[in-house]
Amino acid sequence: MSIKCDICGKGSMVGRNVPHSKHRTKKTFLPNLQSHKVMVEGVKKKLKLCTSCLKTIS
Repeated sequence: MSIKCDICGKGSMVGRNVPHSKHRTKKTFLPNLQSHKVMVEGVKKKLKLCTSCLKTIS
């Protein structure tokens, strides 16, 4: 299973956690994906959408 939005392609990003002691550790930032049924060309399909795409569709 991929962690990507089916419409815009937004995926996971990589960054760093930096606490007060400046000890850097890797962190992945995941998009807020929701599964939603959408009409695509007259057929209902179950898509994984990020919340920003879900907002524009509704």
